[in-house]
Amino acid sequence: MKNAIIIGAGIVGLATARALALKGFKVKVFERSQQAIGASVRNFGMVWPIGQPTGELYETALRSRDIWKESCTEAGIWHNENGSLHLAYHDDEWAVLEEFVAENQALRPAVSLLAKKQVRDKSAVAVLKGLRGALWSSDEVIVDPREAIAKLPAYFHEKYGVEFHFGGAVTEVQPGRVRMGDGRWHEADRVFICSGQDFETLYPKVFAESGITRCRLQMMRTAAQPARLGASLCAGLTLTHYKAFEKLPSLPALRKRFEAEMPEYLKWGIHVLVSQNQLGEATLGDTHEYGLHHDPFDRSELNELVIKYLETFCRLPKPQITETWHGIYPKMKDGSNWFQHEPELGITILNGLGGAGMTLSFGLAEKLVGNL
Repeated sequence: MKNAIIIGAGIVGLATARALALKGFKVKVFERSQQAIGASVRNFGMVWPIGQPTGELYETALRSRDIWKESCTEAGIWHNENGSLHLAYHDDEWAVLEEFVAENQALRPAVSLLAKKQVRDKSAVAVLKGLRGALWSSDEVIVDPREAIAKLPAYFHEKYGVEFHFGGAVTEVQPGRVRMGDGRWHEADRVFICSGQDFETLYPKVFAESGITRCRLQMMRTAAQPARLGASLCAGLTLTHYKAFEKLPSLPALRKRFEAEMPEYLKWGIHVLVSQNQLGEATLGDTHEYGLHHDPFDRSELNELVIKYLETFCRLPKPQITETWHGIYPKMKDGSNWFQHEPELGITILNGLGGAGMTLSFGLAEKLVGNL
């Protein structure tokens, strides 16, 4: 049996561990922290196929979603197949949604357009005043990333025999082995570096030449809501963020209006999403600041912009904010969907999935490992 070592127990590392174990590898995962605490636990928990362009990426997202559903069901991890609504309050937003459905419905049977009166059946909190309609998609699933990323290691160990070693940093990688901070070496036929932005410490030259930047996002969470909210929600700004919509003919006109009316939102990369976890809490966000170096202090004015826009399409019964935080994830500056590189024989760096790690990682890892 061949051996594989994975560095990083976030979602990319977990997905790669599963795929390698199914391929017949004996897998060890090394995580420097006592549990994964990076970008994989600092997000909405949205498995979001609707954001991926039709074709290979969308199919990869659907495969990831199916693996999430299987894993969560077997591991006793909460998940909610609640779908998503893109709400439109302006004619230019509605035009984008109409074009999207017209171009994609044959290949994406999960999507359809809803009239105002149909939206209430999918969401208890969507603002109906001024609503033109909505794009409904049944593909999307929500997990609580804090719970899921914490519980998946035990499940993968039990089902696939994956060994997890927490609380020890890998300080050096060579073909066929890695060295821990305590000086011990561990041998493997293949090494996969899935440690997010931390891979800079192992391969600084590769990191510098990779075309990777860092994205800093701010997020919030409310107190538990008195009831389930229904579908995950977003509105017009989100149409300018995801690649699924970027080639639609009507999108430039929408972006031009936002540039004129909401320049501060575009400056800080703000588009607003709402998901709800198993405790009833609503997760809100987010912002997108790009660069290799970021201020460690959150900006309250950006959170206020998020809340201001949220109130135009969503009215939470209990809007009180109980938590705020920020996350940082690596992203490719050239628009590539991820970074895959072999700096040395038998060593693979898999990184740079941007904000699509929860959506793409399981499906992507299966494809990568399947090509070994």
